[in-house]
Amino acid sequence: MGRRDVRDESDFRSRPSKKGSRPRTKQRPQHSDAVTGLVTGVDRGRYTLLVGGADGTVVTAMKARELTRTRVVVGDRVDVVGDTSGAEGTLGRIVRIQDRTSVLRRTADDTDPYERIVVANADQLVVVTALAQPEPRTGMIDRCVVAAYDAGMSVLLCLTKADLASPDALRALYEPLGVEVVVTRRAPTDDGADGALTLAPDSVEEVRDRLRGLVSVLVGHSGVGKSTLINALVPEAGRATGVVNDVTGRGRHTSTSAVALELPVGPDRDDHDGWVIDTPGVRSFGLAHVEVAHLLHAFEDLDEVAQECPRGCTHLADAPDCALDEWIEASPAAERPARAARLGSFRRLLTSRTGADA
Repeated sequence: MGRRDVRDESDFRSRPSKKGSRPRTKQRPQHSDAVTGLVTGVDRGRYTLLVGGADGTVVTAMKARELTRTRVVVGDRVDVVGDTSGAEGTLGRIVRIQDRTSVLRRTADDTDPYERIVVANADQLVVVTALAQPEPRTGMIDRCVVAAYDAGMSVLLCLTKADLASPDALRALYEPLGVEVVVTRRAPTDDGADGALTLAPDSVEEVRDRLRGLVSVLVGHSGVGKSTLINALVPEAGRATGVVNDVTGRGRHTSTSAVALELPVGPDRDDHDGWVIDTPGVRSFGLAHVEVAHLLHAFEDLDEVAQECPRGCTHLADAPDCALDEWIEASPAAERPARAARLGSFRRLLTSRTGADA
């Protein structure tokens, strides 16, 4: 039998549609009724938000379906719909992430292409480092400084346990980079508890003054006293603290997730001015995401001089015809030591980023 030229209903086959299905559309709801919230905590797909400002409502929310592949982190300002009453058992829905002013990133190592966002919208990175127990690791500090400069954030180096070792050497190493340094020390408690130590109040207040009016994220190895510092700054935080292993010299992870806390100020600590974000202790801070040009921009004087470098110049000590070396040689004798120290500091950070030999 030949092929039929005329078709009827019997030739039509359609897939059975799912009940209640509807055609897909690229148009998304505008969510004009959305309110703004600040992400203060993340826990297994649930987000803690502060809606309505410093004295606002604490709301629990989840991400909308359209944000499934989008990372929401502590510090994000988001638009949320649904039940934002904050009542027990209620759940809002995050539908948008507002533009970020800064993003602090890290990778697992210098070859890992996957970027991990630590926090968003922070103004300042506070690198917490113990002067002893455990010993300071300058490589880690350098990497944190590079990541902060890449994110457009300022850096505060907080040196803890100054009652055990002098901070002078680390001050001399980082202040030429434009890194501010603040020092804390431990003091025996007034109650005479056996072996109990707390932070000296005056050193805590010095740190508090450097944090006022800013969103500051604290980063550091386990055991450096980061959680102890957080508890001194925000007494109601209740962050778990640990001890340093006498054999390995390493601390135990006590913070398991990032959390944003309002910084209390004033004589009665009933006012708030700024935020502190505590993060879990880290063992590494990969910089695969950082471009060398971004690091150079953090050193305005060197960046201007480097414009005269030949194309492809690495700016390292063995780079041929590097304009930075010529700048040092042509400097007045009185200015040469300071300029050489600054170039040396830059190259130290550059070495941390590239893994090259300085």
